[in-house]
Amino acid sequence: MAQPPGPSQDRRSPDHQSPVPPPDRPRWTWPLLGPLVAGLFVAYFLLPARTLGPERPELSWALLILALTAIAALLLKHMRDALFDRPGTVVALMSLMCLSVLVFSSAYFVMSHHPGEFQGLRTRLDALYFTLLTVATVSYGDIQPRGQSARMVILLQILYTLVFLTAAATSLSGKLRRAAASRPPGGREHKHGPSP
Repeated sequence: MAQPPGPSQDRRSPDHQSPVPPPDRPRWTWPLLGPLVAGLFVAYFLLPARTLGPERPELSWALLILALTAIAALLLKHMRDALFDRPGTVVALMSLMCLSVLVFSSAYFVMSHHPGEFQGLRTRLDALYFTLLTVATVSYGDIQPRGQSARMVILLQILYTLVFLTAAATSLSGKLRRAAASRPPGGREHKHGPSP
């Protein structure tokens, strides 16, 4: 007769054991952050925006809503991944936060071609400057939204920042704090095995 397993024996088979956590902080993702963010900014300054605007308002609004919805879904996914300390979430969150700023900036630049929407906004740099001021809730008064569409997009950006970008920044800082706390003293990781 087989004896029941004792208190020190594991009743689960190897197939039912808890999953092994993913490897922590892969080194190859950090070097991607700089080129990825730089690529987003280069694309922002080079991609043509004249195909959108006053001539195609329905397409312009549809693309804005679609882009913001896709970025929000990806932000939520990577915020969840950050809670479980999955690798690559820091780079993904930072890139998506930059991308959302550039989407709003592109919308403002396209809207600047509508008569009466903005005063003082003429270039892509003006649009990026205005977007970052809106994120920082600062105003110098040199760029003024005059039209109803411009004000509606600004309200959308403020709500989007409060809901998604603030939550993403909180997840990002929490993951970075946990990663810093898990490092051994002295900043070097211990290697197992005989020393050379």
